[in-house]
Amino acid sequence: NKKAFVELLFWKSPAAVYEMTKGYSSLQEGEGTTRSRVPPWTPQEEQELQELYWKYKEVEGGDIIAAILAHLPTPGRTRRQVVKQLVQM
Repeated sequence: NKKAFVELLFWKSPAAVYEMTKGYSSLQEGEGTTRSRVPPWTPQEEQELQELYWKYKEVEGGDIIAAILAHLPTPGRTRRQVVKQLVQM
């Protein structure tokens, strides 16, 4: 691609760079640009999250999110997911 240098002037995602180097339309359907879906929070998980928040909210000097993550019954949730869900609730 003789005009690839122009594309390098602008910010690219990893998926766009892969397409530039391997050829356009080289990504399979659903790869690269779309992120994997995060499993939705169930009502039971939301209830547990709310209870853990109220339990650890008053702890001084402690990281509330770290305490919640340590006591969440479902593993695999990230800090970012927990914070986002708390803000949404």
